[in-house]
Amino acid sequence: MTDKPLDFLRLSLQEKDRMIVKLLNQRAELSIAIGKCKQDEKLPIFDPAREAIIYDNIKSINDGPLSDDDLKAVYREILSSSRKLQKKLAVVYLGPEASFTSMASRRYFGSSPHFYPVATIIDVFEEVERKRADCGVVPIENSLEGTVKVTLDRLMSTDLRIMGEIFFPVSHCLLSSGSSIDSLARVYSHPQALAQCRQWIRENLAHCTIHETDSTAEAARRAADEPTWAAIASREAGELYGLTALASSIEDYRLNVTRFLVIGSMKTSVTGRDKTSLIFTIRHEPGSLLRSLTPFAEAGLNLTRIVSHPIKERAWEYRFFVDFLGHVDEERVVNCLDRLGKECTFVKVLGSYPAEETAS
Repeated sequence: MTDKPLDFLRLSLQEKDRMIVKLLNQRAELSIAIGKCKQDEKLPIFDPAREAIIYDNIKSINDGPLSDDDLKAVYREILSSSRKLQKKLAVVYLGPEASFTSMASRRYFGSSPHFYPVATIIDVFEEVERKRADCGVVPIENSLEGTVKVTLDRLMSTDLRIMGEIFFPVSHCLLSSGSSIDSLARVYSHPQALAQCRQWIRENLAHCTIHETDSTAEAARRAADEPTWAAIASREAGELYGLTALASSIEDYRLNVTRFLVIGSMKTSVTGRDKTSLIFTIRHEPGSLLRSLTPFAEAGLNLTRIVSHPIKERAWEYRFFVDFLGHVDEERVVNCLDRLGKECTFVKVLGSYPAEETAS
């Protein structure tokens, strides 16, 4: 024992750490047992609905001083490590490493899965379709620049389901191995990032030529080759490739969030806080869009997104991508989709999955 308050508090912390480690290992033993049950019943190891329920439960019992977000970050790694004890997940994402998709993937799954990058969104879908990966992560829309069209096209043709969503705040830096903006000659970045920083580029980089890349991280890799070249990318990408941030937060609007989708083969169960995504096409006649939306309103289903997308095979005709709050196994949703099918020429449910509460 000690009479010094600081020493006493540290001893108390040490005892709490001992208890926490013991409880964590007891929890891990339960996770191993659950994994064996899943194998016996041929159930998937990753269950996004169950994990969402765990997060909600942690939030409901949290009395502080840790915030809900802080506790979720801790439990993200606990769940990630627990999954690893059952089976190591393979997660494919739009790369390269340090792209925003890479960071969003780790935000969602924690650090324990085997993450690996591929060059295109189409490659992400194909890796999961061929069962070389358990899950994939792709961008679907940005709050400033709208929908990622190639993702919509692949959702239309794939048998994979949407299993989850990630809202990831995006902040861009001007990265270079050079020492000043005035010395730059070329700037590389992904088209979406260039569009999000359009005004800043016009005001500060008019003397540079602009070059598009497949990702912001690929832009950082290229910029590392020459001190007169720069990239617009994340600070993490700059750290990976040894670049300095010549300017930070250069996006034209601070409220810049990209939504990503987690795709896989599993159908997720009801959590009570779900979102459903679907595609439909309508008859080419007056009032058909209104009639197709009426079942949602009468069922009390909140539409959170509706986007029209051209049908490539038929000029001037469109598919509609819709997100709404609810799950396909709920009775009111079943009834709504039954009515929708009678109004539309085509309906495809892309998945029901736990809805992320905020974009922070």
